[in-house]
Amino acid sequence: MSDILEQAKLFFEACEDGKGWDVCKAYCHPDAGFSAQTAVLADIDTLEGYTEWMKGLFTPIPDGHYDLRFFAVDEERQCVAAYAVFHGTQTGPGGPGEPTGNTIEADYVYVMQFDGKLIRQMTKIWNDTISLQQLGWA
Repeated sequence: MSDILEQAKLFFEACEDGKGWDVCKAYCHPDAGFSAQTAVLADIDTLEGYTEWMKGLFTPIPDGHYDLRFFAVDEERQCVAAYAVFHGTQTGPGGPGEPTGNTIEADYVYVMQFDGKLIRQMTKIWNDTISLQQLGWA
């Protein structure tokens, strides 16, 4: 397995398990950037901010978990892509109101750009509108 593929896998698991920046930073440049064309994440432009947002998601959705469907490296471009489906039920506090008991099943893709053995930039491709509707938040 390539070095960046292994690093990306470790980052992905830590991020998606809600470990936050304290764990995820081992796989990233300190100033790693983040982007997503979603309203929910519009104010987040660092990978540190995103990993902390993911950590916070486990308050309203404590049973959150992912089903990894695809994971691959493009060595020439020094990128790793991951496709997964996030699942969970809003039973905890948080979100726009009381727990809804609604479930989420959200497809998403991470594209992680490496500089050396560390992530320099990550883009998340995700339809936040559908996810918010599933949870009863929109």
